[in-house]
Amino acid sequence: MIVDFHCHIVPPDFAGRHTELSLRDATYTALFPNGPGRTADTDALLRDMDATSVDRAVVMGWGWTDREIAAAANDYLIASARAHPDRLSAFASVNPAWGNAAVVEAQRCLDAGAVGIGELHPDTQGFDICDPDVIRPVMELLRDRSLPITVHASEPVGHMYPGKGQNTPDKLLRFVSGFPDNRIVLAHLGGGLPFYAAMPEVRKSLANVWYDTAALPYLYSASAIEASVATAGADSLLFGSDYPLLTQQRVLDYVRSAQLDPGATHVIMGANAFALLFGSQNG
Repeated sequence: MIVDFHCHIVPPDFAGRHTELSLRDATYTALFPNGPGRTADTDALLRDMDATSVDRAVVMGWGWTDREIAAAANDYLIASARAHPDRLSAFASVNPAWGNAAVVEAQRCLDAGAVGIGELHPDTQGFDICDPDVIRPVMELLRDRSLPITVHASEPVGHMYPGKGQNTPDKLLRFVSGFPDNRIVLAHLGGGLPFYAAMPEVRKSLANVWYDTAALPYLYSASAIEASVATAGADSLLFGSDYPLLTQQRVLDYVRSAQLDPGATHVIMGANAFALLFGSQNG
């Protein structure tokens, strides 16, 4: 089974609302500073999943800052997962900086069928990932339901790109250390955090943390996958494409090009994600 743990879809009408979305939502503005970006709806994603033999996808929003836009996107994600329960799982977007309103929206979405929260973009959403008081109410809700959260991560070095931000490994380590009982997925290989799992004290703090491969061909050679398996273990990695920014085929080929044993490739491609989403069943 192949599970893409990091896909973005939006309501079809969003494609024609670039100016409005740019004016209303800080995260959208940061991600698409040069005009309308590449977006996709449910039908497009399912067609591409069929073409690349991806069995299931986790669909999520970006870290919206506008509450109405977030709610509309969340409703679309949840409706898509309900319509295709064998193919899609929905995460909902909230902004912890909203305070109690974030918990209310998260509760609403989880009750409606979302199975996680994400992707969060702390930089554009205007909250400090290292301030546990801001994010604690959402984390406690997820902890009580044993559901995961996906957080955007950035590398402290390397080239710049829209949305890169400052959510770097040092900050992310402080964040995850404050919530040891939560299931946390750090996007984009956690900005390189798994490399530091070679330090025993760091690895201990990362016991309930996973890292996805979203957009990695933009950032690293495939040796980054090999290094992460060596330091953090194959069980901590999740295949994710960042669709439609990158095609699923491109990231599938990238992960498969890493020099890994077949067992490691198997768990990264889907078994880890399936276990995270559905428990201990076999992927």
